[in-house]
Amino acid sequence: MTRVLKKSQDWHPADVKASLEKRGLSLASLEREAGYSRGAFSHVWTRCYPEAQKIIAKALNVEPWKIWPDRYRDKNPLRGRDVFGGPHW
Repeated sequence: MTRVLKKSQDWHPADVKASLEKRGLSLASLEREAGYSRGAFSHVWTRCYPEAQKIIAKALNVEPWKIWPDRYRDKNPLRGRDVFGGPHW
């Protein structure tokens, strides 16, 4: 069976970072402000991390499902392997 991968509609990480920088922000500054340790949001690029996604989206004045549409269904975050296919955790 051939698996067809759909083209991601998520924002590119560089676009998210650039949008933050235009506002004088960074992932590190958002982490500090939210009380997370340094590097805590680094997994947001490769894993569904709803809390970090909400914080980043709020800083950009955008809904998280607009930035990461592949990680949401009906405005609710997908969990675990739902995002990338495969069984539920």
